[in-house]
Amino acid sequence: MLHWFFLAAAILLEVAGTMSMKLSDGFTRLIPSIMLFVFYAASFTALTFSLKKIDLSIAYTVWAGVGTALVVLVGILYFREPITIMKSVSICLIIMGVVGLHLDKTAPLAG
Repeated sequence: MLHWFFLAAAILLEVAGTMSMKLSDGFTRLIPSIMLFVFYAASFTALTFSLKKIDLSIAYTVWAGVGTALVVLVGILYFREPITIMKSVSICLIIMGVVGLHLDKTAPLAG
């Protein structure tokens, strides 16, 4: 179960890194610029630990998909970005894809 904790931490750290990217204002603000690299390094470290027990295809898809959905929410709630129907539908499709990959228990195509 610890591997899922590492994956969740990797997602949150990646979101923090992306927020820092926005707050760095094109690397013109020192602290957010530094934090961008700190958060991303920590995210990749946590993601690497999660890969000890979670398949790469699942871990990376969950990391990228959930991270993307959370970044959209942060953009809407914190940075006051507009929410559109297309944005909402697209996020739902990403989440459905992540869930679909996680639930897939069929035999692999090759092998």
